[in-house]
Amino acid sequence: MTVATQRIASHLRSAILGGALGPGDRVRQEDIAQQLGASRLPVREALQILAAEGLIENEPNKGARVPRLGMHEVDVMYRMREQLEPLALAESLPDLDDTDLAELARIQDEIESGADVDRFLDLDRQFHLLTYSGCRIEPLNTAVHRLWNSTQHYRRAFVQLSGPGRMWVVNAEHRLILDAVVRRDETDGGRFVSGHIRRTRIELGRHPEVFGHQP
Repeated sequence: MTVATQRIASHLRSAILGGALGPGDRVRQEDIAQQLGASRLPVREALQILAAEGLIENEPNKGARVPRLGMHEVDVMYRMREQLEPLALAESLPDLDDTDLAELARIQDEIESGADVDRFLDLDRQFHLLTYSGCRIEPLNTAVHRLWNSTQHYRRAFVQLSGPGRMWVVNAEHRLILDAVVRRDETDGGRFVSGHIRRTRIELGRHPEVFGHQP
């Protein structure tokens, strides 16, 4: 992978995860090449990387776009997360060290200090993916990361819908997860993670407007 490909992939990844590119938005090779002063080849390679990560999809005769998911698709993806992430946590726990635990505590402290939506989404992602970082089963890691990427827009919508008044619930759930990680308790940890994801899924199901018009 060339430096140019990495740079373009990083730029587009940040744009999608940060909300600058949303569901249904087209990602045109020529526009990206012109915007970033690159040739078409590294742009094409970058789009292939992002497709593998679940951040874009390629439509025949139409090109690349950020996937637009329906309510049922997102519900199923969250149900998949409810099953897979407790397993990733169980696989990860033995390899998390004291440095990891200290970083998890630091991240949660920053979340509780009152981060805005964008910063919270970044910290929340860091928190959960760090708890899974000890997992050595690559297909499981890949699946978890793809599901996080694919549901990023809907997680943002959930946080905006919930508002700061509901952050105490997120913080309480994070603290339960962190306590289970510190104790290396995969049973409690898995239960807390699954419940944390389930709560978001159920709340999203009450807000069909989040999913907009489906083409």
